[in-house]
Amino acid sequence: MNASSSTSPERSTSFLTDKYELTMLEAALHDGTAHRASSFEVFSRKLPNERRYGVVAGTARVLRAIRDFRFTEEQLATLDFLDEGTIEYLRNYKFSGDIDGYREGELYFPYSPILTLRGTFAECVVLETVVLSIMNADSAIASAASRMVTAADGRPIIEMGSRRTHEYAAVTAARAAYLAGFEATSNMEAEYRYGVPASGTSAHAWTLLHINEDGSANEKEAFRSQIESLGVDTTLLVDTYDITQGVANAIEVAGTELGGVRIDSGDLGAVTRRVRRQLDELGAYNTKIVVSSDLDEFAIAGLRGDPVDVYGVGTSVVTGSGAPTAGMVYKLVEVDGHPVAKRSRGKTMMGGTKTAVRAYRNTGVAVEEVVTPADHPEPEKAGLTCRQLVVPLVRAGEIEQQPTLEESRDYLAEQIHTLPWEGLALSRDEPAIPTRLVGFPEDDSR
Repeated sequence: MNASSSTSPERSTSFLTDKYELTMLEAALHDGTAHRASSFEVFSRKLPNERRYGVVAGTARVLRAIRDFRFTEEQLATLDFLDEGTIEYLRNYKFSGDIDGYREGELYFPYSPILTLRGTFAECVVLETVVLSIMNADSAIASAASRMVTAADGRPIIEMGSRRTHEYAAVTAARAAYLAGFEATSNMEAEYRYGVPASGTSAHAWTLLHINEDGSANEKEAFRSQIESLGVDTTLLVDTYDITQGVANAIEVAGTELGGVRIDSGDLGAVTRRVRRQLDELGAYNTKIVVSSDLDEFAIAGLRGDPVDVYGVGTSVVTGSGAPTAGMVYKLVEVDGHPVAKRSRGKTMMGGTKTAVRAYRNTGVAVEEVVTPADHPEPEKAGLTCRQLVVPLVRAGEIEQQPTLEESRDYLAEQIHTLPWEGLALSRDEPAIPTRLVGFPEDDSR
């Protein structure tokens, strides 16, 4: 390896942006508004598809992306549409403001102040796209995955959607799904980069590879080879040919202590019932049944009464079919201490930097979220306990100590238990708890 190939390129997230952020920056530098103290807020006006709650995900990735938002000389050389003054500003760019927001793994609802960036207009405006692209993607996936975990009712789910999305989106999708409660991922980069446990055994190609000299199938040989390589605890894919014969072959080769069989096709409810009976008749009482094949939360819920031990979910958790965009926006809400808000019809927002608390009954069940101006006295609720939701994330450009992915995963699991029972329903309806806006002028509701 030569010296140049062993040197890692400087990491930069600054081009994960839209051009208009840079043109606004230049105009602001020209007219003197670039250095006005500003607050930008990330929030969602509604939950996608009338879901009951959303999950905040991607916070740790956003903070790292902001830390790495530095312009390299190679990047600056391509910005020929900007003048020298703007390019010099970008050459020295480093976010030096403060960020507050909901911690990763927190639940959110319409108008929750999920993230607030405070600094100059110039240093905040250029972060819009990278912040939203991470928060929208990760929160959408975590929200969808959380519903699947609820539907699975304690049974493990493995994320296996890498082949259904962009190669790097697959990695962050696996992280978001793990945050939401999935047990493992098929993606090795997600294990390497984020520590998400990886899981996998074989595909249909492995079984199809094993044929006799006359070209006939030799499923037993495929199973035998897999057992010799991975041990009897492995999971054998039994639906390449005939499922009933596949199960019989699996137990004949592996014995009754086989770890599991996987089914990737057919009417999964009927098939798993038949397979469970067959396994029990063969004495393989502890052999688990793993199912995959285009599962989503509704399919998982439909299998709740069937003998399924593990679910494998791919397409629906990593693509728009199961994880529609979280719909988060990044809006300027305060300039030099004055609240500002757009007045566009159908795009309601409240001006001013905000904070929020969540109110709970003494049973621990959440009843509402209260959003107030940041300087408003914390609301008191008779007979209820209020918990502050907004925590410091960055101070003077430096990231505050953050929870680990495992800690955020555990935290989310705890928060799900605070929802009223109807908040866990999969059907479309109102958010699990209402959001109440307190302390805002009436005419500031746009």
